[in-house]
Amino acid sequence: MKTRMQNSPYGFTPLIPWLFVLAMFSCTPGDKAQEQRLQVVCTTGMLGDALQLIAGDHIRLTTLMGPGVDPHLYKATQGDLQALTSADLIIYHGLHLEGKMGDVLEKLGRTKRVVALASTLPEDKLLLLDEQGPVYDPHLWFDVSLWADLVMQAAAELGKSDTQHADEYRRNARQYTDSLLVLHEWVKTSINHIPPEQRVLITAHDAFGYFGRAYGMTVRGLQGISTASEFGLRDLSNLVTYLTKHKIRAVFVESSVPTKSLEAVVEGCRMRGHTLVIGGMLYADALGNTGTPEASYTGIVRHNVNTIVRALKR
Repeated sequence: MKTRMQNSPYGFTPLIPWLFVLAMFSCTPGDKAQEQRLQVVCTTGMLGDALQLIAGDHIRLTTLMGPGVDPHLYKATQGDLQALTSADLIIYHGLHLEGKMGDVLEKLGRTKRVVALASTLPEDKLLLLDEQGPVYDPHLWFDVSLWADLVMQAAAELGKSDTQHADEYRRNARQYTDSLLVLHEWVKTSINHIPPEQRVLITAHDAFGYFGRAYGMTVRGLQGISTASEFGLRDLSNLVTYLTKHKIRAVFVESSVPTKSLEAVVEGCRMRGHTLVIGGMLYADALGNTGTPEASYTGIVRHNVNTIVRALKR
């Protein structure tokens, strides 16, 4: 007696068993190796760039925030949550940079390895904003030498989760940090081309504090340390007064922040008889588009410094 499983009413053998066999044979050793790689999720493009340089193909990396994304305001998507829950290791910046994602990341830390990388640095290397908190400035990648410290720490964290490749991670990180320290010296030399009285960096939000400390520039932002804060008419008026008094030539917009606020500053200076221009666009909290030089950390540093020097040295 023929059964329904042996023949279909359409005169052909059912495909499901054959598809199952094909699926088994289509799973190549390479596919299995990929699935066995350490599953790492990070938040910002700067972190993703460093982790990929350190670990290469040994990890499967997911970076949540793409080009032009503001980490202060970012909200996790359903796809992000799926990536986070399946990760072996989660590395985020910390110091409240990720703002609204902070609670999600802290909760995940109860069940898996979650590392707030900036929080591993000694407090004396951080810029203190509020002693009561204490609250620290999270934008430390603008000091290239500090970012080099974080790269080594990232390699250590990867090595804890993947001991087999820990030595390789350490070697790669050291090679990368050597190049970062050369870049650090290049930034200092470049900034020295700006006349001392013009070494004033004005941006939309107060993200460049570490840059100012490391490279000898006065830094001010219209908004506070986070783009989630709002500025008022008094903030606008005070900044216009400062720029007019000191005859500062240029202000800078940011890739991840709307330009309207600084356009109002330029107009305010014009009304007081001072010519102020927008000196260019800086990469503050995110990398540039894939395929451009600014898609890497070193790329945004070089872009920012060249833009600042070109606008202020004249």
